[in-house]
Amino acid sequence: MDRLGLGIDAGGTQTRWALANAAGGIVAEGYVAGLSATQMGDTKGRDAVRGIFSMLATQVLAIGQPQRVCAGLTGFDGLATLPAQWLAELLRISPQDVALRNDVEIAYLDSFAPGEGYLVYAGTGSIAAFIDVDGTFHRAGGRGVTLDDGGGGFWIAREAMRHIWRLEDEEPGVWRQSAMARAVFEQVGGSDWALSRQFIYGQDRGAIGTLALAVAASADADPVARGILEQAGGELARIGLALVRRYGPRPLALSGRAADLHPLIAQAMRAALPDGQQLRQKEAQAHHAAARIALHS
Repeated sequence: MDRLGLGIDAGGTQTRWALANAAGGIVAEGYVAGLSATQMGDTKGRDAVRGIFSMLATQVLAIGQPQRVCAGLTGFDGLATLPAQWLAELLRISPQDVALRNDVEIAYLDSFAPGEGYLVYAGTGSIAAFIDVDGTFHRAGGRGVTLDDGGGGFWIAREAMRHIWRLEDEEPGVWRQSAMARAVFEQVGGSDWALSRQFIYGQDRGAIGTLALAVAASADADPVARGILEQAGGELARIGLALVRRYGPRPLALSGRAADLHPLIAQAMRAALPDGQQLRQKEAQAHHAAARIALHS
């Protein structure tokens, strides 16, 4: 088989991988559970990351042996070295052949050449990114779901839960009249507060972000859900425009799984941009880009 490059795009909800050959063709791809570099701060998190990498390596080696790896990890600050060591060990390659980067850097290079434009990426969290012609990474947003990350999947889920339970405080049982509340509670497992509390406070941010799927699924029938998705689009426009103001006019690209939840998000983002500002929506294929970068960087 040709020389293979393995690309990994690790986010809070899902970790996707792809194998590319020397010509840049994608020969295989798959996915495992989500992970974040922020999990490296404690033993439980490190064990979880290593376990996910082990499952990924099993899938990959069933297809072929990669020679080089480029992995984009959400929350990666350039300091952690264990993830590269683990991937090298599990894939039976040298640690020097494993390159770790922030996942948003990979997503940017999947959308633009350096200096060409601005990427607004909405996954579990949200961030706007710009890599200039010198290779320097600039950002707006991406501060984490506790502080902000407006427009991302976690933010959408939190806004929905907040709205539902505030109304329940005022009129218990009113959730039955809301398509969004019914969809959210179906995913949570019931309407009891204990179930919502366990879902929100007992799981990681990626799992919580999946509630955004229920919000999007109910948007055509529920004006509150529509409003939340429209607000999400406005939040994404805000961080994109922050980079435009700082570094000058350039095209914007919108990408990420949360951005694809419902057309309302991109529509609202366009409506919040000034006349003349270019915006295109791009399907997120950062694992493909990382696989090609692995062999040619």
